[in-house]
Amino acid sequence: MRVMGIDPGLRACGWGVIEARPGRLLHVASGTLRPKGTALADRLLALHGLLCAVIEAQAPEAAAVEQTFVNRDGASTLKLGQARGVAVLAVAQAGLVVGEYAPSAVKKAVVGVGGASKDQIGHMVRMQLPGAVPDSADAADALAVALCHAFHVQSAGRLAAAIGAAR
Repeated sequence: MRVMGIDPGLRACGWGVIEARPGRLLHVASGTLRPKGTALADRLLALHGLLCAVIEAQAPEAAAVEQTFVNRDGASTLKLGQARGVAVLAVAQAGLVVGEYAPSAVKKAVVGVGGASKDQIGHMVRMQLPGAVPDSADAADALAVALCHAFHVQSAGRLAAAIGAAR
């Protein structure tokens, strides 16, 4: 299964694609989108176009977007939420179900600690995906979102199989 993770942002939006095979996770591609424009609407439109192009090129079978965290600056939180909305829209337009994970859940799944630092996330992403060299912390975060989603999908599949076997 090909899984795409997205770490939304208006200035830098990370994306990462992994291949989840039984007992093995592989890095496919990752990068950072930097939408142009000074007006918010222009950047949101640019972000949508860039994300749609990546989704089309990478052809994921599953996708997940990191949830917005609330910070002290309400205006920044709202703008980040709009970027996240664009990411969810782009994934939904591609016909994919959108997985959504809190930043602490992603960190816990990948690092083992919900309060992990950006450096720890990048390190663990490179450890779990040999050959992955994310071009930014945002791309590393997106790969972490993809890993988190793959872990959850695989766990759900094992649980469904166990329940089916118990019947």
